[in-house]
Amino acid sequence: MSEDSGKTTHFGFTEVPEGEKAGRVQGVFSSVASKYDVMNDAMSFGIHRVWKDAMMDWLAPRPGQRLLDVAGGTGDISFRFLKRAGHGHATVLDLTEPMLVEGRKRAEAGAMSDQLDWVVGDAMALPFPDNSFDVYTISFGIRNVTRPQDALTEAFRVLRPGGRLMVLEFSQIPNDLMQWAYDLYSFNIIPRMGQVIAGDRDSYQYLVESIRKFPDQETFLDMVQMAGFENAKYRNLTMGVACLHSGWKL
Repeated sequence: MSEDSGKTTHFGFTEVPEGEKAGRVQGVFSSVASKYDVMNDAMSFGIHRVWKDAMMDWLAPRPGQRLLDVAGGTGDISFRFLKRAGHGHATVLDLTEPMLVEGRKRAEAGAMSDQLDWVVGDAMALPFPDNSFDVYTISFGIRNVTRPQDALTEAFRVLRPGGRLMVLEFSQIPNDLMQWAYDLYSFNIIPRMGQVIAGDRDSYQYLVESIRKFPDQETFLDMVQMAGFENAKYRNLTMGVACLHSGWKL
């Protein structure tokens, strides 16, 4: 858009024009899509599964609810939601088609095909009417959005009154020594894992850097409230390595 001309944002530690970030993010996830789930297990030692289960525990899905899972990629959150809800519907939206292709290949996708939609789309301009969903989730995806505040505003728009926002994201560890140890691991080990497992060091270097650029817990809580959500709260997971933010459209 012309009004964004000249504006920049971060792509990892690199400053880029706003208009370039989405294409670069698509390049990253197109490159790693086939190894995305394997790398998640390797990088987190499987703990990402515990975090996603904690997300569902706090969300407590109910029968008949409609979920929009943004940056939903390979379907992890949607599959969990549908299993917990018993019956309902999930729309998985992702900017990158190869991620959705990988999601459709999973066994759960076949078993739940009548409860699932797969949509290529942008978190900042959702292709859905106002008041369409009961729940909006985004898991380890909002830090890759060019303007996260716009994504939160769109989340508020498409949720029905009484709808729930849940954001799972890496965050800032409130302990300097632990943050130092985590940085040492992240910057020295994860890109090497990316090279060995996915054949792509650069994409995982970006993902590590993007975590460091994401706002801390309190700052992001302010952003959730600025979008219009009420009763906004957060919970640290694994001492703040990851964090869950929740808010309601009342």
